[in-house]
Amino acid sequence: MKEKKINSKTEKKILDEIIRVDHAGEFAATRIYDGQIAIFGKNSKIGKTIKHMADQEQEHIDAFNKLIVENRVRPTALLPIWNLAGFCLGASTALMGKKAAMACTVAVEKVIGDHYGEQINLLKNDQKKLKKKIKKFQKDELEHHDIGISHDAKKAPAYGLLSSVISLGCKTAIALSKKI
Repeated sequence: MKEKKINSKTEKKILDEIIRVDHAGEFAATRIYDGQIAIFGKNSKIGKTIKHMADQEQEHIDAFNKLIVENRVRPTALLPIWNLAGFCLGASTALMGKKAAMACTVAVEKVIGDHYGEQINLLKNDQKKLKKKIKKFQKDELEHHDIGISHDAKKAPAYGLLSSVISLGCKTAIALSKKI
């Protein structure tokens, strides 16, 4: 009896969705931090913290910009919406105060950290390099989550509601960006 060879190749459709949605998510993350920095300034104490996270997000989007081209993946058609929505989310939470801005970071990075974990499990042996990159980015995102917690995110007014709404928005954006 012949043994079946285990499929160690990631389906093109899955790979395209992963690259498309991660590109969109990292782009939106840079815009969220841009919105927060626009309110706080990059030289304020909280601005410097946000700038550190924004710099890491820029590294992530740069990587996915390359992967989009290398793998000939169509970016999401929703980028103009994520551009505006990300900036507005960042600016509006910053206008609510430092704790609300950090609550935004915590909510977004929790969703993204979980999402990256799911993707790591979807990637097969042919995508070891991408899997390694996503693991590194996941570590960065979880660091951002922890930074938000350490900056009193949970003390933001209506933290539970704010966190739930932002998490739902992120999950919706992920689902839409995979396909559109």
